[in-house]
Amino acid sequence: MTFKRPTRAGWAALAIAALCVAGFVDAAFAEDAAPAAAAAPVPNKGDVAWMLTSSALVLMMSIPGLALFYGGLVRTKNMASVLTQVFAIVSMIGVTWTIYGYSLAFGDGGGMTPYIGGFTKAFMHGIDASSTSATFSNGVVIPELAYFVFQMTFAMITPALIVGAFAERIKFSAVMLFILLWSTFIYYPIAHWVWYVAAPDDVAAAAKALAAATDAAAKTAAQAKLDEVTGNVGWLAGAGALDFAGGTVVHINAGIAGLVGALIIGKRVGYGKDLMAPHSLTMTMIGASLLWVGWFGFNAGSNLEANGTTALAFVNTMVATAGAALSWLLSEWIVKGKPSLLGICSGAVAGLVAVTPASGFAGPVGALVLGLVVSPICLFFVSTVKNSLGYDDALDVFGVHCIGGIVGALGTGILVNPALGGVGITDYTNITGNNAGTYDLATQMIAQSKAVLATLVWSGVGSAILYKIVDLIVGLRPSVEQEREGLDITDHGERAYNM
Repeated sequence: MTFKRPTRAGWAALAIAALCVAGFVDAAFAEDAAPAAAAAPVPNKGDVAWMLTSSALVLMMSIPGLALFYGGLVRTKNMASVLTQVFAIVSMIGVTWTIYGYSLAFGDGGGMTPYIGGFTKAFMHGIDASSTSATFSNGVVIPELAYFVFQMTFAMITPALIVGAFAERIKFSAVMLFILLWSTFIYYPIAHWVWYVAAPDDVAAAAKALAAATDAAAKTAAQAKLDEVTGNVGWLAGAGALDFAGGTVVHINAGIAGLVGALIIGKRVGYGKDLMAPHSLTMTMIGASLLWVGWFGFNAGSNLEANGTTALAFVNTMVATAGAALSWLLSEWIVKGKPSLLGICSGAVAGLVAVTPASGFAGPVGALVLGLVVSPICLFFVSTVKNSLGYDDALDVFGVHCIGGIVGALGTGILVNPALGGVGITDYTNITGNNAGTYDLATQMIAQSKAVLATLVWSGVGSAILYKIVDLIVGLRPSVEQEREGLDITDHGERAYNM
């Protein structure tokens, strides 16, 4: 075989090939020496599907669930009035939440962050299909639009709960103006206090940087960063208060506002003299059933993911409600001699209310005990206490939602204890394994009590002021003649039934 000397073109080709090989080798070594930065977390399709489903379930709680539950409890002449109030509140909050409510509840308020969000997200500024929100797990996110619409449904149902306290005796214009003001000055701030928290990944990154710091200056800077991240939260969240799905934000908040409204507006014309029996317990039972089904989105959806904790919240919602419904039925049977449909429906709602703050923190047996306990307490308030004090909380918003919410909020502080089957405390600064924190009963109960008292005071006093403002602007009550005729005709010019 004869060897031929390469031509000049051949030498050039060999040189180019050698350079290419060297480049590939250098690139390979560079990748080994400096690994690529970790990719940003991407939403899981299952989590997204669950959150959108949960949002639809919570909407169903308001319309038609709550609307039918409340509507069946009033007299025929006020059925359309209650349905309209609930539907209109849901619609109005959908608008205000989009314009500024989401930003106030879940935006960064700068120097006011512990107490209120700012307007950085007003009119959905900066939010699109690629925006993400953190969940409660490291490295897991969901689309911010999914979080936005899920929290919107909470903002919708909370003020709608209030109208049951003063049903059958308030102007529609007064309802709309009061709810507009109440959601702005009461609900959005309290939601921010309790649910505006630091992203787990941000806390973990700051904690890891502190652990990796070697000299005093680096440790000081890393500690300052960790303090900044963990301090950028609502003040009740920072105090350690636990509220998985809304015991304080939703139920105590709405319940005390309802009681204040019932006291300021006064009793219905003929209260204590005329028969004011529910016109359709059938409608009430349908509404209660829709509430129970929708509440799985309310509680299990509040985990923001589809995982084991979601299943725990789902199971707790089931067993606590079953226990409370049975407990109310039996308690009423013992006290009054008859087991009633209204009683078992009321018990189911009381159980749903009580387990709401504890749903993702308690174990199933703890949730069952909570359900069994809450009904006799709420029954005592809607019968003995209300009758003794003589206030007209028409549909027992205070006795079921506020009292049930208090029982649940305080019970959460006990049932989160791992020794009682609870999940324990999460500490995202613990980077050694599973983010486990240290549970202390006294510390946790102080935090829970602080959240309960803060909600009662802010919502109670704030609502009283807002009722007075509304009374000055449009007046709260219709005339006696209009109230006797019924709000269906006087406010809306129509009847729920034409038979």
